[in-house]
Parts: sequence; structure tokens; C-alpha cells
Amino acid sequence: MKSAIRQKLEQLAFRLEEVDALLSSEDAARDMQAFRRLSLERAEIEPAARLYARYLQVEADLRQAEALRSDPEMRELAEEEIASAKDGLPELELELQKLLLPRDPDDARDILLEIRAGTGGDESALFAGELFRMYSRYAERQRWQVETLSANASELGGYREIICRVAGANVHARLKFESGAHRVQRVPETETQGRIHTSACTVAVMPEADAVEAVELNPAELRVDTFRASGAGGQHINKTDSAVRVTHLPTGIVAECQDGRSQHQNKASALKVLAARIKDVEARAQQAKEAATRKSLVGSGDRSERIRTYNFPQGRVTDHRINLTLYKIAAIMEGDLDEIINALASERQMEQLAALAGD
Repeated sequence: MKSAIRQKLEQLAFRLEEVDALLSSEDAARDMQAFRRLSLERAEIEPAARLYARYLQVEADLRQAEALRSDPEMRELAEEEIASAKDGLPELELELQKLLLPRDPDDARDILLEIRAGTGGDESALFAGELFRMYSRYAERQRWQVETLSANASELGGYREIICRVAGANVHARLKFESGAHRVQRVPETETQGRIHTSACTVAVMPEADAVEAVELNPAELRVDTFRASGAGGQHINKTDSAVRVTHLPTGIVAECQDGRSQHQNKASALKVLAARIKDVEARAQQAKEAATRKSLVGSGDRSERIRTYNFPQGRVTDHRINLTLYKIAAIMEGDLDEIINALASERQMEQLAALAGD
């Protein structure tokens, strides 16, 4: 084990002892906020500290067995213990390295999922609708909640743009690698000569801010416009200026919502989308700085980056970031995304492990 990694683990083990002493003190329960903070810290560091104690025990057993190897009567037993320890140490070390990997603070957050039709006209809008259905089906499998905030439907079906909120356990952790350009290759229903067309949609997965205030939206820097909602929507639509468009003047970022039943509701949704978009821009700027020194194997999440191709004639889906091709397009479009998502998460973990070893 590298000395830097061992040093980090020693610090965690020492800190666990400190936290245990603080939690067991007589004054621990007097400040409940501090008590909860220490309890959360303990829950976070205990797995690595406990596993490191097990690693140290295996190392001690190995040294003891090597010392016994010189004894003829104990040699056979010692050789067995040495082999067992040497087999177990690398696996324990890998698990310890995984526990030391930095955690994405946004992993537990809910997300705003934005799907936009790109090149391909009506066919792209249809595919945007299918992507929304794919993610909705996946959300159902995960028992997540999906709430549509804004939808701009196309004339032939699908969406020019749709924004929804997805809430549940570890939503961002599972879907954060979906940002980017999704390309579809197939024969459109309107194609009379059977030619394969290529269209594209962009997907943005943005962690939801804790509150609008989390991105420090200054009311003086916002322009709020109201307008009459378009499209079918029942008796409350098209009769009042209930749709809301909010512009963040310093950045030019715009968000609008018209699906709510009132101007107040639409403004709240638009502010939520705006806050997430600003947070997303800030996060991508930070990622760009990091990418300058270390290129991410699973991509930066840039909107223009082509990440996946859905080829219907061949029945395949290819993720270009990790060269993964699956011939199960029907199942994937029904929300069977775990194989792709797990592969992307594993690739990211391997990249982080390589970086940890390099450090």
C-alpha cells in the first residue's frame, strides 16, 4: 500500500476515535446540532476505518505466519496462512481505495432533466419524446417521482423541449452521465424510399439546488415577463397571461414555464429551473478547469458532446465514451438502463482509482 494512502487511512482511524470520544462524552447531547454533525461524520468515516483495522490485522497475521515458517512443525500451516493473507490483502486494499474516493456532493440530489430536439426536425422531436418516455420508465423502475415543469410539444408528436423534475433516492448519482448529445439512426415513418436518417437530441441533467437562494439570485438581476400560454391545456390555458419567462441578466440564462395553473406557480417553477441552470453552468465551468489537467473517461457532460447512438435498424445502442454496444434497443427504450449506467459508473470509479494511485 502506498504511504500516502496509508497516511489517509491512519488519519481516518484516529479521527474515528476522536469522534467516538466526543459522542460518548456527558456534554454530547447538549448541542443537538453538533451531535448530529458528529454522527453523520462518524457514519461516513467508520466503514473505511473499520476496514483498515481489518487490513492491519491481516498484515499482522502475515508477519506472524512468516515468523513461524522457520519452525518445521508449523511450516505447512504457516505457508497456508501466508498464501491466504497475500491473496486477501490486494482485495482489501482495493476496497479501501474505493472508500477513499471523493464523493460527489450532488449525488443524493434530485434533478431537473431537460431534453431538447436538435438536428432532424420532426424526427428529432419524436425522438425527444421517446427519450422522455425512456427516462420516465426508468424512474418507475427506481420508484422515483417525475413532475413535468415545462413542455413544448411538436405538431407531429414528441417535444421540441421538455423539462421535468425527477425526485428520489440517488437520482443524480444514477443519471448524471446522461448529459450530452443522443443520436438516433432509423427510417422515419414519413420516409418513402426506406433511407436511414440521423437525428439528435440534447439531454441535460442538472442537480436541483437546495433552494433558489442557493445560487444567490438577486431580484434586481432578474427580468420577469408574463405571456399567454400556448398549446392545448384545458380551460385555464390561453385565457390569461399565466406563462412566465425569467431572464438572469448577468448571464443571459432564461427559463420559462407555462404548464402550471397560475402565474405564481409558473414563476416558482421557472425560478427553480433557472437556479438549476445557473448551478449547472457553474459546475460545468469547474469541470472544464479540472478537465484541463485530467480528461474524464466518461465525458464532461457537455451538451455538444455526442455520447450515445441508438441505431434502430441494427437494434443496437452504443455509448461512445466507453465503447459499450448493447443489442437490446427495445428493452433500453423501455427504461432498461441499468447495464449502461452501471458500466459508466464503474468506468468513472476506475478513473478515480487511477488518479488516487497517481497522487
